[in-house]
Amino acid sequence: MNEQVPQDSRVSLTVDDDGVAVVRMRDEAGKNAFSHPFVAALTAAFDAVAARRDVKVCVLAGLPSVFCAGGDREILLGLADGTIAPYDLSLTRALLEVPVPTIAAMVGVAVGGGLVFGLACDMVVMARESRYGANFMDLGFTPGMGSTRLLQYAVGEYVAAEMLFGGQYFRGEQLAARGQVNAVVPRAEVEARALDMARRIADKPRPALLLLKRALALPRRRAFEEARTVESMMHEVCFADPAVLARIRENYGNGGNGGNGGNGGDAHGR
Repeated sequence: MNEQVPQDSRVSLTVDDDGVAVVRMRDEAGKNAFSHPFVAALTAAFDAVAARRDVKVCVLAGLPSVFCAGGDREILLGLADGTIAPYDLSLTRALLEVPVPTIAAMVGVAVGGGLVFGLACDMVVMARESRYGANFMDLGFTPGMGSTRLLQYAVGEYVAAEMLFGGQYFRGEQLAARGQVNAVVPRAEVEARALDMARRIADKPRPALLLLKRALALPRRRAFEEARTVESMMHEVCFADPAVLARIRENYGNGGNGGNGGNGGDAHGR
């Protein structure tokens, strides 16, 4: 029987009898974009997972239509006008530091920082029909949240370069042949596949899982810290350019969907 943990309305946390935790992003109004309250709720959920000795594995899920839309308007404008420092966005680090194995069930679209956030999990399941993109450059600034390295882990160096330079969106079925994620399945099967993986993991002794998690996650954690150092430097330069702020404002003025969802074009397989 699932136990419902006290939560914010934007994020829920359930834990079943086998030790499978599900952190669900469910901010429909904000399209699971990284607003300040949403980030706070997610961080609190990860802290709760880390504090519980009965949790053996954690599944990160979103809404049926959107996994995560990346930075919201307030966050991006704050970065651009200097009221938020680039290094203040530490949500990816919080996910990387969850002590148990993590699985991203990416049913809906994932864009920019929202895509990279899911790729910070230890295992990833994507949907064949959904679109995944890192369109930071469409908004006029360089990638963040560890994108420059974590995306390489998921799709390889050359495809990552294509996604980051050009802002292209790929459907899951296109990434299946190029990427290195665990599974790309029909949208209706994504969460079931992630939960099957989680239950197999939950059958193992928790102390051994914690040790193996630390060992396997170490290379990606190192890569993330290296990437954030370089990305913060690039952001400081980019956001000092008034044209970047103007481009972000223009993007939202034209009906952009969240901070990293403004350009909905699917350059590969519309």
